[in-house]
Amino acid sequence: MPQSAASAAVKRSRFYPAEDVRTPLNRNFTRKPTKLRSTITPGTVLIVLAGRFRGKRVVFLKQLESGLLLVTGPFAVNGVPLRRLNQVYAIATQLKVDVSGVNLPASVDDTYFKKAKKSKGKKSEEDFMAQGAAAAAGPIVSEEKKTLQKAVDAAIVGALAA
Repeated sequence: MPQSAASAAVKRSRFYPAEDVRTPLNRNFTRKPTKLRSTITPGTVLIVLAGRFRGKRVVFLKQLESGLLLVTGPFAVNGVPLRRLNQVYAIATQLKVDVSGVNLPASVDDTYFKKAKKSKGKKSEEDFMAQGAAAAAGPIVSEEKKTLQKAVDAAIVGALAA
């Protein structure tokens, strides 16, 4: 039986085989870098269309390697932290902010936003209860991210005041 299926794949007969013969799909797709919309330049004020911060205005800082946009509120002004945003979910406005004074370290890339993997250990009832208490406390933001956010906010707020 397997021999006849293999021969059917090689030589096409006039009739369909009784069993479906799987043929591999031709996958010649190459990933291209995302083009940045012409209306979005560093310092452009964007309106977020979806997600937790929909309706908020944010400042575009740079495009990340993955094609996503790096934006910030600034957090001190409207509560939007440094975030990645797909340009599909943003409307560009004509308002521009001078972001030449913002120094972003090279460490701010897609890996900066990845969540840390949790270790899979033996589960117990105490761990389950502690997990519920930790979830009620909210997400834990590292001191490194807090200091970077404050530095970026200070530069942008200074540009807004000028």
